[in-house]
Amino acid sequence: MTETIEVLVEGGSASAGPPLGPALGPMGVNTGEVVKQINEKTGDFKGMKIPVEVIVDPATKSFEIKVGSPPTSALILKELGSERGGGSENAGDLTAEQVIKIGKNKYGSVLSNTPKASVKEVAGTCQSLKVTIEGMTPREFIKKIDEGAFDEQINQ
Repeated sequence: MTETIEVLVEGGSASAGPPLGPALGPMGVNTGEVVKQINEKTGDFKGMKIPVEVIVDPATKSFEIKVGSPPTSALILKELGSERGGGSENAGDLTAEQVIKIGKNKYGSVLSNTPKASVKEVAGTCQSLKVTIEGMTPREFIKKIDEGAFDEQINQ
């Protein structure tokens, strides 16, 4: 019977210390190898917290690693090169291409059932963070999406 350990790690910086080491130790798996594989799989997300599942079969000492997707807000802030949203002022401006890229990356791990809806969901998060998209408010950008202005880019 397998056991699952769910942790939140910083991309590319997992270690054998808590919370991984103490959870994996009693199962007899090679903690160093687990950490190495997690760091390889999360290296592109340096500086972001990433949900990771380690599925262990204690009988065979084998394991599988599933890496989740970082929060949409973290991906937006990474694209902006910022650490936080805008509060009372504009936090920055993204290109439509950046928003579409994030939407495509998040598709399948968000509630949206189409790539277009996923991009609109990302734009909604931009609204919360006070981020504009090509100088437009996120609501204006969503209206353009609804009018079909970015269909070709979204469906590529």
